[in-house]
Amino acid sequence: EIAYVRDNKQKMAATFWEIQIVKTVMTVVAYLSFVVFMAFYSGNKTYMWAQSINVLAVAFDISWLYQGLEDFKRTVLRNTFVKITSMIAIFIFIKSPKDVALYIIVLALSTLLGNLTLWPHAVNNYGHVDRGTKLNPWRHFVPTVTMFVPQIATQLYVQLNRTMLGLMVDQKASGFYQYSDNLVKLILAFVTATGTVMLPHVANAFAQHDMEKVHKMLYKSFDFVSALAYPMMFGIAGVSLTLAPLYYSSKYAPVGPAMLIESIVILMIGWSNVIGTQYLLPVNRVKDFTTSVTIGAVVNIILNFPFISLWGLNGAMWATVLSEVAVTGYQLYVVRKDLDLSLMFQSSWKYLLASGVMFVAVFGMNTHLKASWLWLICEVAVGVVIYAGLVYFLKAPIIDQAKNLISKKLQK
Repeated sequence: EIAYVRDNKQKMAATFWEIQIVKTVMTVVAYLSFVVFMAFYSGNKTYMWAQSINVLAVAFDISWLYQGLEDFKRTVLRNTFVKITSMIAIFIFIKSPKDVALYIIVLALSTLLGNLTLWPHAVNNYGHVDRGTKLNPWRHFVPTVTMFVPQIATQLYVQLNRTMLGLMVDQKASGFYQYSDNLVKLILAFVTATGTVMLPHVANAFAQHDMEKVHKMLYKSFDFVSALAYPMMFGIAGVSLTLAPLYYSSKYAPVGPAMLIESIVILMIGWSNVIGTQYLLPVNRVKDFTTSVTIGAVVNIILNFPFISLWGLNGAMWATVLSEVAVTGYQLYVVRKDLDLSLMFQSSWKYLLASGVMFVAVFGMNTHLKASWLWLICEVAVGVVIYAGLVYFLKAPIIDQAKNLISKKLQK
């Protein structure tokens, strides 16, 4: 929303305060609900009250404003401030394992202080509204709820996978699922980071009715994400059988095959991030985006029962993969008349071929060499060289993008 109106200072200031009012009211409602819940909660209340500071911190988080303005420097500085402050406070105040509540409070207060650091610049530069300007905050309520639905759907089927594994197999399988998911999502963060940058950029171009620019940015972004997602998918699959036992210990060997299966979601979520986050949301097609995520949740729930019954942990992973395929497939279907899909996938075969050859070499090394961090680093290095060499040989578009980026950096 900020990206749509950022070229008009008055509209942007009004929009900022409208959204912030809604956010503050919803935070108060959420916190009051938490207070009611605590009246009936019989567990460790000290830890819960300490964690509740994070709920209050959300009301003061205006990083969304800077995202809409594409001013990522300030949010990066905020995150750095939070990490440094919390680290110093931990060294000063945390003295023993008994200081868990104090540890939680330190982390929560660091986040709250970090959020507050964003306010002075925002109020001074973007917060001035002319007298007589009527604010209409509740016009943002329905879009907010609409955006909340996909978040709930995503969280639902992630939690459901673990719960169903715990009930249908055992708690150990549920833990293995979580450990695999943590590592894969860590890698995935590098692929989906482009969505944070591109969303406001595309939204602003859409607000100016420059659809040619929107499509051009999207095709470039899709190619860039494909160039990253293919090797990361095949790379994780190639080293998964030894990475999991090395990272977690030999007791967690089942995490390896689970990661090998789940690695497919890196490509699927990478693509759906481009189409969903970088296109459907900025051009106000929230309904299509919400439907795609809901379809993914439904597919996941339906497949979980037979798949977990037949194949346990690996069955849950296949259900997860197929649900992400459903999300991406639906998104591609709804944009087929708006985007040139043949142009989007034009160079995918080059990244697929290069990554496939890399996988054969890396997986071969991974299954025949001794499991150690040294050999794992060697396998990754070999994979990088093979992929980069083949992509360069095949003259994939990412090479030109990299050259342009390097030349711009050198000119600066």
